Parts: sequence; C-alpha cells; structure tokens
Amino acid sequence: MDKEKIEQAVKMLLEGIGEDPDREGIRETPGRVVRMYEEIFGGMEVDAAEHLSKTFDRETSDIVIEKDIHFYSMCEHHLLPFFGTAHIAYIPNGRVVGLSKLARTVEVFARRPQIQERMTKQIAKAVMNSLDAEGVMVMVEAEHMCMSMRGIKKPGSKTITFSALGKFEENAALRQTFLESVKQ
Repeated sequence: MDKEKIEQAVKMLLEGIGEDPDREGIRETPGRVVRMYEEIFGGMEVDAAEHLSKTFDRETSDIVIEKDIHFYSMCEHHLLPFFGTAHIAYIPNGRVVGLSKLARTVEVFARRPQIQERMTKQIAKAVMNSLDAEGVMVMVEAEHMCMSMRGIKKPGSKTITFSALGKFEENAALRQTFLESVKQ
C-alpha cells in the first residue's frame, strides 16, 4: 500500500470539494484515511488458503454451517461501504477446519475493493478448494451504501447472493436444508 499516494489523493480530494486541507479539523484527515485503508483493505495481500490450511481429521460427512458472520466491505464502483452477513455451509471430505477460519476467510475477501457477487463466489471456491470439500454453499446478505445514501436512496434494502458448489449445486434438498438453517 502506497501511503504517500493515498495521503496526496485525499488532500487533492479535499481541495477538489472546496475544503481547505490545512484547516485544523481536516489537517490530519489524510493520515487517518491511510490508517483506515490499511485496515479495511487489509485483505489485498492475504491468501484465504492460509487460514483454511489447518484442518482436523473427522470421520463425518454431515453438513457444517457457520452463519451470521458479519462483515464490512467497500464497493469497487463507488468506494462506499456495503455490509451484512455471510453464511457458509460445507460437507467435509474427512477433514474439518476451525470455525473461526471460516470467518477469517470472509474477512480476507471482504477487505478488498469488491462486488458482492464476486465475494460470494470467492468465499465458496476458497472453502471448496482448500478443504477439498464434497460441497460448499455460501449466502451473503448485504446493504449497500451506494443504494442507501446516494442514487436511488433506498436504505434498508438488501442484496442476497448465493454460490453453490459440488453436492450443494447438484442437490436441491441440500440447498433447501442450508436455507432453512440460515433462516432459523
């Protein structure tokens, strides 16, 4: 991350909207934005497979579901936040992963300039590939500030995206089981 470039860009933005970048309340804003961007775009250099690499031997093919994983991301089209919850289900193929690792996987992809549809698919593929799962299903529900505070101005509206791989893609009953579990 080029901190100097970000600071210069924020200063130019402030000037562009007619603000004095040397004004007392704004003087330190470029540095604050840099620190914020380090946090909210912290997934740029992280490989989700890192978090999913520590698995445990388990003789089970029962569905594992981790739901209500809260996340914040930035829309790549407007650089405005979108936020919500992700729900992940997978069918182990003899190996399971610690539950916090699923939440960390969501964070890796959420902490990038993103669109929800891609993020949903990236989470599903990472879990499927890293765990060699028999099936994965991901559902993401989010509110987009580009819909809520500008443009159409419809606060509270939610976008829901799904990605189903393996047995979840092939079996409608498994998808239904996942959806019923998420809605409980």
